[in-house]
Amino acid sequence: MAEIVLSVSGLTVHYGTLAVLRTISFEVFKGEIISLIGSNGAGKTTTLHAISNIIKKTAGKIIFDNKDISSVSPDVIVRSGLVQVPEGRRIFANLSVKDNLELGAYSRRDYAGIHHDMEMVCDIFPRLKERLHQISGTLSGGEQQMLAMGRALMASPHLLLLDEPSMGLAPILVDEIFAVIKRINEAGTTILLVEQNAYKALGIALRGYVLETGQIIKSGAATALMQDSIVKDAYLGGV
Repeated sequence: MAEIVLSVSGLTVHYGTLAVLRTISFEVFKGEIISLIGSNGAGKTTTLHAISNIIKKTAGKIIFDNKDISSVSPDVIVRSGLVQVPEGRRIFANLSVKDNLELGAYSRRDYAGIHHDMEMVCDIFPRLKERLHQISGTLSGGEQQMLAMGRALMASPHLLLLDEPSMGLAPILVDEIFAVIKRINEAGTTILLVEQNAYKALGIALRGYVLETGQIIKSGAATALMQDSIVKDAYLGGV
């Protein structure tokens, strides 16, 4: 059987009295790209934040690499190999590209490994290599997204959480970002992808989950979800 990298069980989150997530459960297996799709406000980002312990859970258990991380602090979670690329990129705009990438490895002490990963990131993102000494805030939106992903890869993740990587990007850049996500996965990184562009997300995923008003309403193989009439009508424009 495939190895379970992440197991989410009965995850519930409230904002005040409002239940934003209601007992959702799902699994991510080693080597997969899993897409979590849904409309704006469905609870996708909240799910990632709850997994990373950035926000408080009402209930639920998170198992990562066979360890219960439900109550572990976010910095320890990153050091354990679960790394999130946040919505909106959130790079350090006043620092150089190189400084941002090096900050991604802040918790590491394997200097040979850090050097190797810096070269790997520059290989995956050649535009970042050309701009290593450029101030990050002057990059284009697509380049900033590449930097946010590259910074996360510098933490040497076992599981990469991607939150809306296509947000605000031109279509040609969206294609490029998704091609890179697929390449990162093929190089051995397991990925949980949260994305409003359901067509693109399911197009590179092995499996998917559909989140609606804080509950998972459908799950299955990505190819099957793309043919599901409800998913097609609600998230794929009926195509």
